[in-house]
Amino acid sequence: MSSRVRRAQIVSTPLSVDRVLDTVRDDSVGGIGLFVGVVRDSDQGQGVRSLDYTAHPTAEEQLLACAQRVAEQHDVVSVAVEHRVGHLDVGDLAVVVAVGAVHRAEALNACHQLIDDLKAQVPIWKEQAFTSGDSEWVGLT
Repeated sequence: MSSRVRRAQIVSTPLSVDRVLDTVRDDSVGGIGLFVGVVRDSDQGQGVRSLDYTAHPTAEEQLLACAQRVAEQHDVVSVAVEHRVGHLDVGDLAVVVAVGAVHRAEALNACHQLIDDLKAQVPIWKEQAFTSGDSEWVGLT
């Protein structure tokens, strides 16, 4: 793991913003970009009851690769990311991304890129359970 990538994990236990935030703190950090993904109660006009996230066995390795690329492409001090798998209810944290940098612009830009890259490149899929009783898989393609 790159010395700037302090955490890149897929976990089955509840996420902690404080844990991820503390991971990127450093005396040289003047700004931290933070993204917290939360399970919401609707999607495309349908009520959502819960989500179940599933990850490919290589997902954590690919998550680390994404974090390392972002750390190399931006002037940052530290990067941390955790993504949850398993059953999540509305209001649960699904993903936490934090990037520490000397200045806020670098931290925010790198944080934005990391969440976008994660969504596009890391094989994590979710099954949404709707309040209607139907369900739908997202991210399989």
